[in-house]
Amino acid sequence: MSTLRDLAEEHTQLRPADIDHLHRIAGDWQLLSDLSFADLLLWVPVDGDGTFLCVAQVRPTTAPTAYLDDQVGRIVGGPEVAHLEVAYRQGRIWREGDPVWYGDVPARHEAIPVRLRTADGESGEVVAVVGRDTNLSTARTPSQLELNYLTTADDLAQMTADGTFPPPRHPGETTSAPRVGDGLVRLDANGKVTYASPNAQSAYRRLGYASHLVGEDLAKLHRRLASDPLEGTDAANGVLAALRGEAPPRREIDARGATMLTRSLPLMPAGVPIGALVLVRDITEVRRRDRALITKDATIREIHHRVKNNLQTVAALLRLQARRVSMPEARVALEESVRRVASIALVHETLSMSSDEAVEFDGIVDRVASAATEVAATEVSVGMRRKGSFGVLPAEIATSLVMVLNELLLNAVEHGFPPAGEDGAAGPEGGAAPQVVVTAHRFRKQLHVSVADNGRGLPAEFDAERGGRLGLQIVRALVTGELRGSIELRPGAAGGTEAVLVVPLAKA
Repeated sequence: MSTLRDLAEEHTQLRPADIDHLHRIAGDWQLLSDLSFADLLLWVPVDGDGTFLCVAQVRPTTAPTAYLDDQVGRIVGGPEVAHLEVAYRQGRIWREGDPVWYGDVPARHEAIPVRLRTADGESGEVVAVVGRDTNLSTARTPSQLELNYLTTADDLAQMTADGTFPPPRHPGETTSAPRVGDGLVRLDANGKVTYASPNAQSAYRRLGYASHLVGEDLAKLHRRLASDPLEGTDAANGVLAALRGEAPPRREIDARGATMLTRSLPLMPAGVPIGALVLVRDITEVRRRDRALITKDATIREIHHRVKNNLQTVAALLRLQARRVSMPEARVALEESVRRVASIALVHETLSMSSDEAVEFDGIVDRVASAATEVAATEVSVGMRRKGSFGVLPAEIATSLVMVLNELLLNAVEHGFPPAGEDGAAGPEGGAAPQVVVTAHRFRKQLHVSVADNGRGLPAEFDAERGGRLGLQIVRALVTGELRGSIELRPGAAGGTEAVLVVPLAKA
C-alpha cells in the first residue's frame, strides 16, 4: 500500500507543508480515535472534482472497528461524501445525518475539517477532512469514563478544526505514548482534577498517593510526590505549561521506587483555554529493565576492557621474551605472536567503547594496515590503501577477521616487497610505487574482501593449499573454520599477488 505522501502527491495538489501537517495528524490521532471510540479516516480532495481520497486510517483500541477492510487508497464521490464536502467547504464539524450501514454494521458519520495554521499563528485554510465513524452495534448507556472520553474527544476534534491539534513533536520523542488506556486525567482551567480514569488512579497510587485524585491541584501534587525536588518541579511545570496553552515534552516522576511517564496536552477548543489533558503510564518495569540492560552493557564493556588489558600484558611478556632470545628464528616467531595478540586486543579495545557486541571495522583495518607497514621486516616503503567499507561487524566475525587481515597484510609487505638484493627480489612493474590495497564490499549477505599488492608475485612452486608458513596456515584455519568462508591466493590482474576472501555474514 502506498504511503500517505505517495497518495497525496499522486492524486492531489497539496503543498509539502500541507502533507507534513497530515503526517503529524496521522502520527498523533490514535489518541483521538481511542477517546472517540471511533475509526478515523483522513480524506483529501482530489483535484476539486467532488471526490475524496482516503490517505490514512486508524482503528480504536477502545471499541470495535466500523471497517473490517482497509480504506486507504479508496476514492469516493457523490452522496457518499456529502458530509466530507460540507466540512471541507464550510470549515465546520459535521454531525448531522442518520446512521449508515457497512454490511451488517451500523455506523455514525462525523466529519472534522483539518486546518493548517499560518506562520503567524492565524487560522489557515482547510486542507483535508477527518472522518470519524463510530460502530453503533455495541451502543449502550455510557459510563462516567466514556462520557469523559467523548467530551475530551470533542475538544480535540474542535482543536483539529482550529489547527491547534496535534501539537508539534519535540526532538527525541518518536511516539505519542502514553496512550488513553494507560491512564487519563482531565483538569479544569485552574489545574484541578475533574476526572481520573481507574488506570490513572492506580498509577498515582504506585507513587504513594492513596486518596482520590478528583479535586487535587495536579501540579502541586507532582511536586509533593516526586523523590527528586527538581524532577517534581519539572513535572509540575509541564502541567502548568499545558494550562497556558503550550504542549510541553513528556515528563517522568520517580517516587517510592516507582516511575510514571506523563504527557500534558492543552485543551483549548475555539482558542479558549478550558483546562488540560494529562496522560499517564506506569513505566516502573520498563525503567527497571532499562537499568538492567545498562548494567549489563557496562559489565560487557568492562570485560572487553579487561580482556584487552590482559592481551596487551601477554604481548608485552612475549616482546620481553623475544628480546632475551638469542636465536633469530625464535625471536621472529615471538615477534609475530606479539603482532597477532595485539591485533586481537585491538578488537576488544573497540568493543570496550561500544554499546553492543559489534564494531565499526574500517577503523580497525586502517590501524592494522598502518602497523603492518611499521613492523614488517622489509626495507621497502610500502603504501597502504583501503577501498570500500567493511561496515559494522559482529564481534565473533571481527576477532577472527582482524587476525586474518593482519597475516595477509604482513605477508603482502614482507614477501611481496623483500629487501633489495634478496634472491628473486623485484620491484613493481613499470616502476610503480609499492602498494597494498584492501578492498571490501557486501553482496548478498556476504563480505567480499581482497588484499592485493603490486609486488613480485607468488613463487612458481607455491602450493596455495599446502604451502606457506605458519601465518598462512593460521589464515586458512580461521577462514574455513571460525569464519565459515573461503580464501583464494592468486596472481593479481596487474601483477603481484591477490588474496580473495568470501565471508558469510548471516548465521548458519
